[in-house]
Order: sequence, then structure tokens, then C-alpha cells
Amino acid sequence: MTTSLPLALLLEGSLLVGVIIIGIFLGILILFSRFFRKVQQGQAIVRNGIGGTKVTFNGMIVIPVAHQSEYMDISVKRIEIERKAQEGLICQDNLRADIKVAFFVRVNKTPEDVLRVAQSIGCARASTVDTIRVLFDAKFSEALKTVGKRFEFVQLYNERDHFKSEILKVIGTDLNGFTLDDCAIDFLEQTQLENLDPDNILDAEGIKKITELTAAQAKLSNNIQRDKEKVIKQQDVQAREAILELERQLAETESKQKRDVESVRARETAETMKVQEEERLKAERARISADEEIAVATQNKDRQILVAQRNKERTDAVEIERVTRDRDLEIIDRERVTTLKAIEKEKAVEVEKKNIQEVIKDRVALEKTVVIEQQKMKDTEAFATADREKQVALTNAEKNAQEQLIQKIKEAEADKQAAQLAAEQAAFTAIKAADASKQAAELHAQELLTLAEARQESASKDAAAEKSLAEGKTASSAAIGLGEAQVLLAKAEASQKQGAADAEVTQLKLAAEADGITKKAQAMKLLENAGREHEEFKLTLDKEKAIELAQINIQKDIAAAQANVLGEAMKSAKIEIIGGESQFFDKITNAIGNARAIDRMVEGSRTLTDVKETFFTGDPDYFKSQLKNIIDQFGLTSEDTKNLTLSALFSKLIGLNPDATTLNKLTGMIGTASRFGLTEQTVSSLLAAKAAKK
Repeated sequence: MTTSLPLALLLEGSLLVGVIIIGIFLGILILFSRFFRKVQQGQAIVRNGIGGTKVTFNGMIVIPVAHQSEYMDISVKRIEIERKAQEGLICQDNLRADIKVAFFVRVNKTPEDVLRVAQSIGCARASTVDTIRVLFDAKFSEALKTVGKRFEFVQLYNERDHFKSEILKVIGTDLNGFTLDDCAIDFLEQTQLENLDPDNILDAEGIKKITELTAAQAKLSNNIQRDKEKVIKQQDVQAREAILELERQLAETESKQKRDVESVRARETAETMKVQEEERLKAERARISADEEIAVATQNKDRQILVAQRNKERTDAVEIERVTRDRDLEIIDRERVTTLKAIEKEKAVEVEKKNIQEVIKDRVALEKTVVIEQQKMKDTEAFATADREKQVALTNAEKNAQEQLIQKIKEAEADKQAAQLAAEQAAFTAIKAADASKQAAELHAQELLTLAEARQESASKDAAAEKSLAEGKTASSAAIGLGEAQVLLAKAEASQKQGAADAEVTQLKLAAEADGITKKAQAMKLLENAGREHEEFKLTLDKEKAIELAQINIQKDIAAAQANVLGEAMKSAKIEIIGGESQFFDKITNAIGNARAIDRMVEGSRTLTDVKETFFTGDPDYFKSQLKNIIDQFGLTSEDTKNLTLSALFSKLIGLNPDATTLNKLTGMIGTASRFGLTEQTVSSLLAAKAAKK
């Protein structure tokens, strides 16, 4: 009991202390809630009193007796500056502008700036827009005037951002505690003309510019308006013309339809009358035809009788003529057979004569060879005997003279043989050249024959065959001319060498003979027999030489006579006789016959004549004349061929489907143009060059 009492007292005391502490804490909380001032966003509280001036943007304790507190609105405020009419903004070009600018101002959110504003104008005045407008109106207006004078009126529209930045730059952002956040151009227009003062220099300049600009724009606007009216009027006129044209076409169509109807009606009436007349005409024709047939039948009967009589007379005359013709043919056949037999007989006789001549010629040659061999044997024996006697009888002086004579004779004979060898070589070269020319002529004749056969086989290859003929003839002519030139050159050289050799041999021979005769006379006294035999052998050789030379001259005369005969037939031809064979005349006669056949073939073919005239002329002026004739033939004018090349002209002419003769002529002219390199030259320049040359 005694122990529990103090414990109860202790518990009561502790509880009381706890209650007191809680009561104090609650009292402090109540006092704090009553004395603590909170601040909204966009406001600041300024406290004066114990502890000095304090500025806070969150909240603080304000004791009513010890402190004085004020609220200040630091949010952004809109201040509008408007200048209109005569107070409008003067621009750089002296134009006035009605402008309204909104400035956004607030108190800088720092304790120092808030305290500065509170001390300068007070918290209440700093929180009202009117007070701020009164404070900054003059500053902002001056800034607008300053910046506006830097820009022309049009620049204010085009460079608003620049204008705004210049305003902010002039005003600045620090305004004694206030801050200029931004500005905006809310309204910008030109001041009305009636609000400008003409007595003001600046306004007068502005009025002048406005008047000039508006007048120019008015003129431009008026021009545009008038152009619009003209276009509208023109469109109206065109529409009216189109309507009238359509109405005219409608009237023409209706009139044409009426004419067609009337024409059809008239045509039907005419057809009806025509049918009636045709029926009447048919009836009349039938009657006339019947009368004609009766008359014709009568005449046919009489004519048949007369024809039968005439046929009998004609048959008798034909039979008599046939008998006469058969009799004449039998007589002609007998005469032809007799003539052919005589010709064959003469031919056989001539062949036998020729064979006999060949046999005689071979026998003479054989006998000549035998005689020569015999003479050689006699010469050998005579020379051997003479040498033996000469070695015994001749003195040393005569021996030396004879040796000198023999040496000179040998040298002369060697020179003569060398000259003869050179002449024979030149003659052989000339003969070879003549053979080449002959082969070329034969090849040419073969080409002509092949060409003629190919032309007969295929008429569609005329152009190619004609070209081959032209090329073959040109090549053959060139070969013949080259062969003749080589033959002439070889003959000239051979003649020159032969003449020089003969002259030299003759000179040496005469000198040797003159020297030898003197010494031979002395030797003959000692060697009379041997010398006589030597002289006889020499005379025999000279005789045979004269005979052979006479035969050669005879052959030469025969060849000359043959050339004269050919000359009468070909007076304008150039003929050179090479050799003296009897077959020469037959060969040249056959060649002339072939040439005449070719000439007749060319003259009888119009195509070959055109090819000859086109390809073998070789004259560009002749080609130009042919070109002008072909242009005139097709009826083309200079304007039609003004810018055409030769190839284009020929293509155009071939496209006109000419006849075969003209087509062949065009083909030949195309080849000629290609040969002269004229295919890409214009027709006008080619014909102009021909005219200038004339």
C-alpha cells in the first residue's frame, strides 16, 4: 500500500508534464500558423521591422507588432504604346506610320531588385499597370522614335524582327529593378493622307512620296483594268464571230440540202426521160440492125464468091512461085557445092604447097648444114696444111703480122657476136612483150565472148556485165598500149645497139681487111694453094649470107605488103609489124573480124551504148551535161535540187519508177559519180561550177 502510493504520484506528475509540453507545442504551432505569411507565384513579400528589411518569394513569419509586411506583384505586365495620326511614327523616308507596340515588363525576381523597386515607387504602385505605364511611356515612346527613324516604311513590314530587336537594344533590359522581357508590334499601317500636315516639312515629303507611289500604282491598276476590259471585249467579239460563222454554216448547209433535193428531183426526172428515150432508141436500133444484117448478108455472099475466086488465083500463083524457087534453090545448091569443092581443092593444093615448101625448107637447111660441115672439114684441113707450111716458110716478121691480123679479126668477130647477142636479146624481149600483148588481146576477146554469153543467159545482170566489159576493155587497152610501148622501146634499143655494133665491127673489119690484104698478098706468094682454098670458102660463106639476107628481105617485103593491105582497111589504126611469119596476116584478119563483131554488138544494143557513153568518156564536163539532161528529162527545177546531194538525187529519181533505159543510164551515172568522188557534192554547186567554167 505504502509502495504503490509514490508510484501513483510519480505517474500523475509525468502525465502532467506531458500535457504541459503538448500544450506548449500546440500553442507554438498555432502562433506559427497565425504569424507565418505565404506568398503566391508571381508575388513577393517585403517585411520591415525588427531584423531589418527582408524580401522573400516563398514565405516568412511576420509578427504584427514587430514587423510591417507588403506584397508586390512581380508578374509580367503588358504596356501598350500607340502612336497614330499626327503623332504617328516618322520613318527614314519621312513617311508616318500608325503603330501600336506591346511591351512586356516585370520586376526582376531578385531580392535586391524587388527591394529597389519597393524603395523607389512602393510595392502597391509597382503592382499596378497604370503606374508602370506612366513611368515608362516616355522612355518607350522615345525608343520607338529613335528606332523608327532608322527604317523606311516598307522595311518596317519586311524586317519586323530586326525592328523589334533594335527596340530592345535601345531600351535595354535593366530598368531600375524592372526587366523588359519582350515587345510585339501589334499594329502597323501607313498614316492616312488626311492626317498629315502639309505645312510640316517631313509630312510634306511623305505626302509627295505617297502621291507618287499611289499615282504609279493607280496607273498600273488602271492599265490592268483596261487590259482586262479589252480581253473581255475581244472574247465577246470572238464569241459573236463564232456564233455568226456557225449561223452562216447552218444557212449554207440548209441551202445545200435544198439544192441537193432539187438536184435529186431533177435527176430522177431526167433519168425517167432518158429511159423513155433509150427504149425508143433501142427499138429504132433493132429495126436498123435488122436492115443492116440483111444488107450485110447479101454483101457477104457476094464477097465469099469473090474471095473464092481470088484464093484460087493466089493458090495458082503460089504454086508457080514455089516451083520456080525450088528450081533456083537447086541451081544455087549445085553452084555452092561446086564452089565449096573448088575452095576445098584450092585449100588442099595450098596446104600441099605449104607442106612441100616446108619439106624443101627443111631439106635446104639440112643441105646447108652438110655443106657447112664439109666446108668446116675442108677449112680444118686447109688451115692445118697452111699452118704447117706457114710454120716452115714464114719468117718471124710474117708470123708476127699474121698473128696480129688474126688477133684483130677475132676481136672484131667477138665484138660483132656480142652486139648480135645484145640485139637478139632485145629482140627476144620485144617478142615476149608482143606475146604478152597478144595474150592480153586474146584474154580481152575471151572476156568479151564470156560477157556476151552471160548477157544472153541473164538479162537482169546487164549492169554488172557492162561494168565488167568496160573494165576488161580498159585493162586490155592498157595492156596492149603497154606492150606496144615496150616493143617500141626494145626495138629502139636493139636498133641503137645493133647500129653501134655494126659500125664498130665494120670499122674494125675494114681496118683488119686493109691490113690483112697487104700481108695476105705477101703470104699468098708462099701459101698459094692454102690461100686459094681459104678465099673460096670465104666467097661461099658470103654467097650463103647474101642468100639468107635476100630471104629475110623478101619476108620483110611480104610483111610490109600485108601491112599496106591492112592499112587500107584500117587507115586510122596504129599497126606495127613484128616478125615476118606468114600467119601474121591471118591472125590480124581474125582480130579485125572479132573487133567488127564486137562493134556491131555494141551498136545494136542501146544498153551497151549507154554504158559506153557513161563509163568510157572520162570527162567530168560530159558527166555534168548528162546530169543536166536527166534533170530536165524528169522535169525537176533548181529549187527541187537545191539542197540535194548527187546520191540523194539519184535515189529520188530511181524512186520515180523510170523505164529500163533510163534506169540503166542512172545506174551508169551513179558509177561515174563514185569514180569522180562526186556522190556527196550538191547538185547546185556542181552545175554552178559547170556554168562558171563555160
